[in-house]
Amino acid sequence: MCNLYSNFATQASMTKAFAANRDRSGNVPPLSGIFPDQMAPVVRVQDSERELIQMRWGFPPPPKVGTQPVTNVRNVSSPFWRAWLKPQYRCLVPLTSFSEYKDTKPRKTPIWFALSKERPLAAFAGIWRPWTGVRGTKADPIEGEHLLYSFLTCEPNSVVEPIHPKAMPVILTSPEEYETWLTAPAEEALKLQRPLPDDMLEIVAEGQRSDQPEAA
Repeated sequence: MCNLYSNFATQASMTKAFAANRDRSGNVPPLSGIFPDQMAPVVRVQDSERELIQMRWGFPPPPKVGTQPVTNVRNVSSPFWRAWLKPQYRCLVPLTSFSEYKDTKPRKTPIWFALSKERPLAAFAGIWRPWTGVRGTKADPIEGEHLLYSFLTCEPNSVVEPIHPKAMPVILTSPEEYETWLTAPAEEALKLQRPLPDDMLEIVAEGQRSDQPEAA
């Protein structure tokens, strides 16, 4: 599963790319390595307008499944996820690259994937929900109301499969796909839960737990 990604796009470029009418995200720095339970920008629809806002990565787990945040969603037929697949709880999660871990010794190697070496902006097909409780690290627990997000995964394409044969994130790349994911009925929107075509994805870096755009 994808538990590490980057987004070093500017707020202006995100609001433009995803046609957001409002920016409520505050100050978003370049994020070269986003891990579970961290805050990151997402785009959702509120009051019939798209807005850029920061949320925390990872849903609360289902009962009796453990305590770790659930960052990826594969089984969308599960009753646990069904309520959050309604249009009002879908979101776009901006990314410039994502990482899967190659099973090497003595430790696994992060492999970074992007649409191209230039790392153009795209979006994971995400869902979000409000939640009340304690999140954050043991050193800095944050209690209260949280906005949480996760995103869908699917079968890997042939670029990701040699590194991570179980799954890859669902990636959206066009205004038409963004609109469908945010507004269409679930039956139509979930048709987007499919691998990105092989020729639209490549390995751009490896070995580091963060990613940076290549110098021009």
